[in-house]
Order: sequence, then structure tokens, then C-alpha cells
Amino acid sequence: MANVARLRSVRYERGSVAITREEVWRVAALARLRLAPEEAERLAGDLDHILEAFARLSALDTRAVEPTAHVEDFGALLRPDSVENPPAGDEPLTNAPARDGRFFRVPKILE
Repeated sequence: MANVARLRSVRYERGSVAITREEVWRVAALARLRLAPEEAERLAGDLDHILEAFARLSALDTRAVEPTAHVEDFGALLRPDSVENPPAGDEPLTNAPARDGRFFRVPKILE
């Protein structure tokens, strides 16, 4: 338990969203990623841009928007679940190279 990172809540105020290089290094260490310094700098900028976009989205009034799981209504694309038993009897064994009654006969591999 000594190597477990402590979770801390991160709050972003409107208009001031910034992720530091130290936070990028911390997340990279938690994900066991090795980053070059220029990669950390680029990721800090990319993540900052993403967090700013989410901050702008969180400012929108979405009370009248119905929650959705998908943008499109695909209807019932999946077939209904129904139990179907596989064919029984000799039908599965018709093309078997060797059989022993109702069983496939295979070469012995363990002694």
C-alpha cells in the first residue's frame, strides 16, 4: 500500500484550466510510461486543450437535454436471444474420419 498514489480532487475554475508538466509526469509514472521531455511538454498542451474544452462544455445548460447512450437511434439491430439446441444424433459425426459410436475418435497425445 506504500506505493499507491493518493487521490486528490481536481477542480477547474472557469477560464483557468491548466495542467502542469509535473502532473503529466505524475500521470505518466502511474501509467508506467516513459516520456521524453518534449513529449511531456506536448502532452501538457494537448491535455490542457482537452480540459479547456470540457470546461466550456460544463458551462452549457443541459437540463432540457435528454440523456442518450448513442447519438443515432439504431432500433433493434440485434436479434432477440433465443435458446437453440445444436443438432443431435449422427449429423455432427457424418464427416468424422474416425468415430467410436457417438464419439469422435482422435489420436492419443498423452501417455
